[in-house]
Amino acid sequence: MNILELISSGKILLSDGAMGTELQKRGMKSGECPEELNVTHPEIIKAIHKDYYDAGSDIVETNSFGGNRARLIYHHMEERVKELAIAAAKNAKAVCPAGKFVAGSVGPTAQILEPLGDLSEELAYNYFAEIAEALAEGCVDILFVETMMSIEESEIAVKAAKEKTNLPVAATMTFEAGAAGLRTMWGVDVQTAVTRLTDAGADIIGSNCGKGFDEMIEVVKEMRPLTKLPILAQANAGLPEVIDGVNTYKETPEIISPKAKILLELGVNIIGGCCGTGPDHIRELRRLIDGR
Repeated sequence: MNILELISSGKILLSDGAMGTELQKRGMKSGECPEELNVTHPEIIKAIHKDYYDAGSDIVETNSFGGNRARLIYHHMEERVKELAIAAAKNAKAVCPAGKFVAGSVGPTAQILEPLGDLSEELAYNYFAEIAEALAEGCVDILFVETMMSIEESEIAVKAAKEKTNLPVAATMTFEAGAAGLRTMWGVDVQTAVTRLTDAGADIIGSNCGKGFDEMIEVVKEMRPLTKLPILAQANAGLPEVIDGVNTYKETPEIISPKAKILLELGVNIIGGCCGTGPDHIRELRRLIDGR
C-alpha cells in the first residue's frame, strides 16, 4: 500500500527528525551548502537516513530542503538543482527498508512574491516544478512542501508538485501564537491555510517547525475540526539556546513524550520532528505509536 492508502486504513505513520542539526553534529560548517553533501559526502547523508529508519521512521525526508534554484543561487549552484535533488532521493532510497518510504523535501524560495517583492508567480512555479520533477525522477514516494510562511507561495508549490508529478503532496506551514492567535510570519491563520491548501490540491496538510510541541498541540487542536484530510505534524524540540556558540535544543525525548501523546490523541496521521529532534526523539515517538 502507498502512504495515502495506509493512512486511510487507520495507520499512524512516523516521519523522521531534523536533518540540519544532524549534519552539524557530523561536521557541517556554517554557510556550507547542505544539499551539496548529497554528492560530496553521500555516506553521511545515508547514515543519517539509516539512523532514522533504525529508530522506527516509516518516512524519511530527502536532504533537499534548500535545493530549489532560488536558494542554491546563494551557493553559486543554481544549475545543479536536478543533480543534487536526484542524489538526495537516491541516498535515501539506498537505505530505505522494504515497506518504508522516502519523502522529497521542498522548502520555500526565501524570496518574496510580487507585488511586495521581486519574485513572479511564474518564476516561483518554475522553481518548484524543477525540484519536484527532479525528486520524482529520483523515485521519492511523496513530496513534503514544508516550512511555508506565505500561503501564496505554498499554493504555487503544491500546484507545481501536483501538476508536474504523479506523487501525493503534503503541505505544512509554520505557525506561531501571538495576540491575533496562531499565524505564520506572513499573517496566515489556520483556517486560511486549511482552505487554500486543500483547494490547491494538497493530499495532506499540517504544520512543521515552530516553537515546539506545546504550540503544535494548539495548531492541531484548531486544524483537526476544519478538515478531513490527513494531518502531518513535525514540531521542533523547543527553541534553541546558544551554549558555547552552538544552538542547543533542550526538549529531550522524555520532555516531548507526553506532548506527542496528546498530538496522537488529537488525530494526527503522520507525526515526526523538526529542528533539534534526532533519532532518540523518533525512537520515543515509535514507542508511543506502537503502544496505542
